[in-house]
Amino acid sequence: MLKNTIIIFGLAFLLFGCSSDKVQKSDDDGLPDSTESLQSKEAIEHFVDGSIADAKGDYSTAILEYQDALRMDPKAGVYYALAKDYLLTNKLSLALSNINSAIKLDSTNVDYFNVLADVYTNGHQIDSAAAAYEKIIKLDSGNVAAYYNLANIYQQSKPLQALNMYQKLLTITGPEWSVLARIAELYERLGNMDESVKTIEQLLTLDPSNVEVRKLLIESYIKENKFDKAISAIDELEAKFPEDLSLREMKAQIFLQQDNWQKAMDEYRVILESPAVPLESKIKIGSIYLTQAMRDSTLLPVTREVFEKLDRDTTNWQVKMVLGEIDLRERRDSAAISEFKQVTELARWNADAWTRLGGLYFDSRKYEEAAKILKEAVVNFPDNFPINLILGLSLSQMNSYSEAKPYLEKAVNLNPKDLTALSAYGYTLNQLKEPEAAVHYIKEALNLDSNNVDLIGTLGLIYNAQKKWPECDSAYSKALSLDSNNVLILNNYAYSLAERGLRLPEALKMAEKAVSIEPGNSSYLDTYGWVFFKMGNYEKAEEYIRKAIAIDSSNSTLIEHLGDINFKAGKKGKALEMWHEAYQLNTDNTELKTKIEKGEL
Repeated sequence: MLKNTIIIFGLAFLLFGCSSDKVQKSDDDGLPDSTESLQSKEAIEHFVDGSIADAKGDYSTAILEYQDALRMDPKAGVYYALAKDYLLTNKLSLALSNINSAIKLDSTNVDYFNVLADVYTNGHQIDSAAAAYEKIIKLDSGNVAAYYNLANIYQQSKPLQALNMYQKLLTITGPEWSVLARIAELYERLGNMDESVKTIEQLLTLDPSNVEVRKLLIESYIKENKFDKAISAIDELEAKFPEDLSLREMKAQIFLQQDNWQKAMDEYRVILESPAVPLESKIKIGSIYLTQAMRDSTLLPVTREVFEKLDRDTTNWQVKMVLGEIDLRERRDSAAISEFKQVTELARWNADAWTRLGGLYFDSRKYEEAAKILKEAVVNFPDNFPINLILGLSLSQMNSYSEAKPYLEKAVNLNPKDLTALSAYGYTLNQLKEPEAAVHYIKEALNLDSNNVDLIGTLGLIYNAQKKWPECDSAYSKALSLDSNNVLILNNYAYSLAERGLRLPEALKMAEKAVSIEPGNSSYLDTYGWVFFKMGNYEKAEEYIRKAIAIDSSNSTLIEHLGDINFKAGKKGKALEMWHEAYQLNTDNTELKTKIEKGEL
């Protein structure tokens, strides 16, 4: 509709408007009423010579002749002729000075005010140009061009006054197609769709066979929510022009506004099947459905239908990208991975496709695949935040902390306010035995989310490793005050207190709560048993440590703890056997090695 409207109104302006860029010269340009009004014969000669030069387009010579005529006999007509030539040569200040002189001598001449209006228009002094046209209308109330030009000026900033001017024009000219078109546009801009529709209907009576006006009327019906009228008008046009796909699109738009997406698709299918419709237009139709499908999953099948149809006809990367998004929504991760892989091959420059692909591998816990694809991507997109972040996270999950560090550091530098990047970088630095730096970034993350229990718990874990007990206890206590059932915090705090031999009854309650929440977690069972061990209850300690080993039989720490229990229970031979077994599983444990060499705790 917009395109048609612009064409209609553009034609209207050409039919009625005066150009604001140049002055039209008539055959008798420059005659000051008549040459007889000039008193001097020489003035007349100069004036006539100036007119001849004008006719040849030699404005410089004409100006000199008119200036000579003025010196001999300063008449309004000569000033007028000079003003027009100065305007034609874009010497606006001189044009203004001369036309004002002409008006001062004769303030009733409409032609003088027309030039004045042109000077102001070319000088972008729109208000002054409007004042000149208003003066013309006072002098000549039937001046159609003045009304039209004044309305054109008012149209942008004073639409109500422009409307008034156009309506006055209609009283002079009768129903004029171009004027009615402008009136319809103004009513629409003012939000008066009823009057806009009435005006377009009036336009149609002037030209009932005009298809574009009929479409304009349909668009107006749609804007006014008069859907029955719009569909009736579309059906009437479709009977004459069954191949006009724009009519089907209008009808589809109506159904969309009525939230009838299935019926709209019946119209869109015809458009999608047409080889004359560009691929981009078809993708836009599918995108409308994709956007809605993100809110209403029942539309995913019909959206898939659209893009699978397009995919059969093209290898366009956008189509495959959308199919991948639909696969994600439908939890078809393998299919989504396949689609995004193809996008990275068809549009290697598209960073989003690489991010989607790497993110999918990461979410599927396929960290090696994620790292492999994102290492390739980061070469082409070294400053892409998601790519650096997901790559760093993937490597961190693979315990490749040294390799993860530079990518997570880059992610933090690219987006220093991202919670995930800060916390992941802090965690990785802690794993690399850089606790002070780790604490710095964890605290930066907490500045963004001060009540994040996981971050506070991580801080407690770091302080525990540093043996900063007040800070450790403070962090764990705060975390539990925010989430008293956080099983990880319960376990870690209980173990920290047990290792220090402090507040053991409290530690036992926390460990017991953790086990009751996750009874199959070997680490939590170990902590519970270890608190019993520290309290001297070796029987209970052995019971829970054995339960932990039954779940994770190759865990060096669990087997070492069982050895410690045996030692305290007086079974030193059995203890030594357990310690040797634990050491075989973790030969880096120097404390355990010392324990074996000494044969005691």
